[in-house]
Amino acid sequence: MKLETSALAALAIAATSCGIRANPPGRPSAESQAARPDQVTDFSLLYSSNCAGCHGSEGKGGAAVGLGDPVYLAIADDATIRSVISEGIPGTAMPAFAQQSGGMLTKQQVDAIVRGIRARWEKPDILGGIKPPPYAAEEPGDSERGAKVYAVYCSSCHGVEGRGSEQAGSIVDSSFLALVSDQGLRTTVIVGRPAIGAPDWRGNVRGKMMTNEEISDVVAWLAAQRSAVPGQPYSSSQLTAAGGL
Repeated sequence: MKLETSALAALAIAATSCGIRANPPGRPSAESQAARPDQVTDFSLLYSSNCAGCHGSEGKGGAAVGLGDPVYLAIADDATIRSVISEGIPGTAMPAFAQQSGGMLTKQQVDAIVRGIRARWEKPDILGGIKPPPYAAEEPGDSERGAKVYAVYCSSCHGVEGRGSEQAGSIVDSSFLALVSDQGLRTTVIVGRPAIGAPDWRGNVRGKMMTNEEISDVVAWLAAQRSAVPGQPYSSSQLTAAGGL
């Protein structure tokens, strides 16, 4: 009996020393295995992989509006942000990311991005009690009135005709207007581009905030500057006369 006991003990020690465990050598543990791409819900990873390229690594903006701008988060609710991420904006550089719209992200991943943006960058008191203009226009703007609004609030930086100056670039460039929606123009007018020193709707003229109607009107004026053929500075009649399609 003592011999058998010693033999079993020796066998157990040998098995341990040879690495015979629940996970055989070469097989990764459950903790070390990478999650499937559609199971990733970490905000930092999702944002850096899908959003940072256009919206900035810290949400400060780049080719597109800064999602980390607390003024933007004051006018755009979760449903708006979720819709833009999921469905994209047709006719612009913003693609659809949700699987149901042809993208790669699950509903849970889109929700994780929305929650993360809000949790990381929102500042509830950023406007100091001032009621901001609504995210979307309530009524269509008037481009003729918009020309006058532009002259008051925008021309000092962007030039008399919007073609730029030493202070700021052109905002009537045909390629730019071809890639941005009317809502994108409205959002920029309201929120500004703080990363490049462009003020929001409160700061274009000292002591004189833009009204909702003025914002809608200047957006209508900007939209009226779009070329008939996106990316080309020619009207349809000019192209026809030149033998174009």
